Amino acid sequence: MEASKILIATDTLKFYYCTKREYLRPVKIFRTVQTFEQYLSAERNSGHTIAFVPTMGALHEGHISLIRIGLEHATCVVCSIFVNPTQFNQPEDLKQYPRTPDEDIALLFRAGCHALFMPEAEEIYPGGRKFQPEVELNGADKVMEGHFRPGHFDGMLMVVYRLLEITNPDFLVMGQKDFQQYSLVGMMISQLRLNARLIIGPTRREPDGLAMSSRNRRLEASFRKKAPIIYQALQYARARLGQLPVRKIESEASAMIDQEGFRTEYFQIVDGQTLLPLESADQASHVVACVACWAGEVRLIDNLSLKP
Repeated sequence: MEASKILIATDTLKFYYCTKREYLRPVKIFRTVQTFEQYLSAERNSGHTIAFVPTMGALHEGHISLIRIGLEHATCVVCSIFVNPTQFNQPEDLKQYPRTPDEDIALLFRAGCHALFMPEAEEIYPGGRKFQPEVELNGADKVMEGHFRPGHFDGMLMVVYRLLEITNPDFLVMGQKDFQQYSLVGMMISQLRLNARLIIGPTRREPDGLAMSSRNRRLEASFRKKAPIIYQALQYARARLGQLPVRKIESEASAMIDQEGFRTEYFQIVDGQTLLPLESADQASHVVACVACWAGEVRLIDNLSLKP
């Protein structure tokens, strides 16, 4: 039997058969806000601290590394899998987003995750209600991803705010690969004085340097073979920072990617605090290079801290 084969299923509990260890392991899975909140309340009453890892599924080692980080900080780690429709500005992208629930569940609970929240959209947005937080982002949501995916960050902040409202975790664990996303979430947490402490896990990469992503499984073989050029361009930017003008570094790094058949949407060197473009590396103490490019029909993003 495959490791992800479901043997028994109830409203909140599933059992999986693991061929390597040959035993049945209980998995707590919650599909309604009410039952999930009841579980979290019981955990808190038992003295546990909560770490929360939000995902959209199609999990890989990058996600699992966040679970492990959560286990280092809290005694109860919970994860959500919810493909949030409000942050997709292209319906076709939402339709094609990979969904692998059985594989995801098996990965999570081998990693030691304690519970999984897998709601339908009606649970997150009851009656179509929107939970838009009032946050002043000073233009940080309008550059890079915000420029090319209008409305994306409105939807992202909406769902993260709603999930934090439901889970009220002690720790929120997110990945560095989505640099602009977690930066905006950090601004929201700070301004609204939410309970969660934001913890960032480093980007996990394949042996050839490609940042792990759920979208990688959609890459054509030819693009997957050449995809390490994205990380190589970021490393080039780091090596040239302070030696060449910022605009020239961006131009040359973009050209490196495009020469391999990709279509660069942006390659920007920004202030790591404000996310706004820099004219010179001396303008900020934290400098980050961010990139988005198309590999055929698949859009990939990555980033790298250039300073410090």
